[in-house]
Amino acid sequence: MYIKIKRVLRQLIPKSILVRNELYFRKLYSLFFRGSKYECNICNTKLRKFVLLDTKNLLCPNCGSSSRDRRLWKLLNPEFLTKDISILDFSPSRSLYRKIKKHPQINYQSTDISGDFIADLSLDITNTQLSDGTYDLIICYHVLEHIEDDLKAMMELYRIVKKDGYGIIQTPFKEGETYEDFSKTAPTERLKYFGQKDHVRIYSVSGLKSRLEKTGFKVEVRKYSEETNNYYGLKENEIILIVRK
Repeated sequence: MYIKIKRVLRQLIPKSILVRNELYFRKLYSLFFRGSKYECNICNTKLRKFVLLDTKNLLCPNCGSSSRDRRLWKLLNPEFLTKDISILDFSPSRSLYRKIKKHPQINYQSTDISGDFIADLSLDITNTQLSDGTYDLIICYHVLEHIEDDLKAMMELYRIVKKDGYGIIQTPFKEGETYEDFSKTAPTERLKYFGQKDHVRIYSVSGLKSRLEKTGFKVEVRKYSEETNNYYGLKENEIILIVRK
């Protein structure tokens, strides 16, 4: 139902108006989901259920956060969001952008070159042209699987993060070895082999960890499983890599 409503709205209303009034439309839609069984930890809306997508992802009807957005927020706050911290977020979710941007004591910037995300900057992740050691924390969520020269991107992340600074990195993962084949350029091929039409590889956890370590990062692999009632609608068996310079 959610996808059908979204498709109809896109056909009837210009994209610019939809984006500008997204929270208003979502607030109306979320009225049908209000309850007390669950809660979105980003917008703090209490729900009788989340929106279940075909991908099995659980979406907050009020702010649009996904399961991975809520996990990331749970990780960020309070572990990383300290006073005067400087953060660069690559292609962030709109729900998290709005949440963090409101914080008066955090220097938070986002970047995107696709035009699909809210962005303060437009930076090439392989060549940002930023000064060395600019940020305390870099968030790079579901980006590296889109980048052909991912090692160059990782080296750039290492360069622009401060000494003793951190990065929070996630991509889709597979068992076994990382798989990439740059001869596969057709969207149908990439969907078949990498899981999405605009992906160029699919990492294994050990493969991504190894590549990050080659750039100089110290890497911690965090594995999460969720409690039975899953109050915040988080993804089970989720893996996040925490890197430190």
